[in-house]
Amino acid sequence: MPKYLARRIGQSLLTVFLTLTTVFLLVRLAPGDPASAYAGPNVATADLARIRAQFGLDEPLLLQYGTFLRDLVTGQLGTSYSFHAPALDVVLDRMPYTVTLAVAAISVTALTAVPLGVWMARRADTKRELGANVLTVAGQSMPDFWTGVMLLTVFAVLLPVLPASGFTTWSGLVLPTVTVAVLQLALISRLVRREMSTALASPYVTVARSRGVSERALTWRYALANSGVPLLTALGTRFAALLNGVVVVEVVFGWPGVGSLVVRALETRDYPLIQATVLVTASLAVLVQLLVDLAYPLLDPRVRLGKAA
Repeated sequence: MPKYLARRIGQSLLTVFLTLTTVFLLVRLAPGDPASAYAGPNVATADLARIRAQFGLDEPLLLQYGTFLRDLVTGQLGTSYSFHAPALDVVLDRMPYTVTLAVAAISVTALTAVPLGVWMARRADTKRELGANVLTVAGQSMPDFWTGVMLLTVFAVLLPVLPASGFTTWSGLVLPTVTVAVLQLALISRLVRREMSTALASPYVTVARSRGVSERALTWRYALANSGVPLLTALGTRFAALLNGVVVVEVVFGWPGVGSLVVRALETRDYPLIQATVLVTASLAVLVQLLVDLAYPLLDPRVRLGKAA
């Protein structure tokens, strides 16, 4: 166990480091000049040169990378060009909003998708299961921006019962959460349906049924427990993805999370802000994946971390 944990932590740190290095190179290879974006139009050439020198953009790429690594070790990721504040502080101020939305969305997804998937598995190959399957496919096919706009139109314009944007009250969380959860619901419920159908057709369930175990116990204690590992993997993966910022949903609802922050950082070529955003979101994502891996033995005693390592 200690060796496995140390190995997984090492892999997580390497993943974050490689991700940061890749982003560092890509943003600098992408077209566009941060100095021009910062200064605006009609700026003198001398002023552009002064701004590049101020931000260290006139230095060779290798020297810029060395400065980036030094700042990374010290935890200082530079000053945001557009916010004129430490980039890491700007990201950390926005992160609670994204975490709140991600937790709410994945909670709604788990509470609705698991019962729905179980219900579909218990009624496999019936007309009701077919109807539910059609609805989940439709939910999976709808782009999140379209779902968000439709919800805004109905509940914020036609029936003005919920705020259209921002997070001034908790009611402002409802529409973004539902928008994100619709797509996740479709993915997770279909996964649960598939895993449950396989588990219910397994020999151990047949043997348990022949011994008089009730259908309720077979469904919730045997089959669903056996589907725990793939379900936890799917929920953990989706949650980690949401922590990276739901860009479209945040823009549609004016949500002040890191997704909308990334859009602004890319528009202004704000290198320190982009790198700080990637550092925080990537670190949280690998942490979630690590916790999911460590939770496997709790759901399935057959999993032995020592052997897995």
